[in-house]
Amino acid sequence: MKFLKGVAEEMKIVTWPTKTKLTKDVITVIQSTLLFAAFFWVADFVIDVIMKSFI
Repeated sequence: MKFLKGVAEEMKIVTWPTKTKLTKDVITVIQSTLLFAAFFWVADFVIDVIMKSFI
């Protein structure tokens, strides 16, 4: 029970993000994910074309 009381106390002092900040962060994560996905898709496509040219 001591642990749970400690958790409850910590949760009271946590600074939670505002809705605006949270929305901006989520959009940033989605954009970054799409950018990396596009990069790896292009890289995979290029490698596939190169490998098929040798076979």
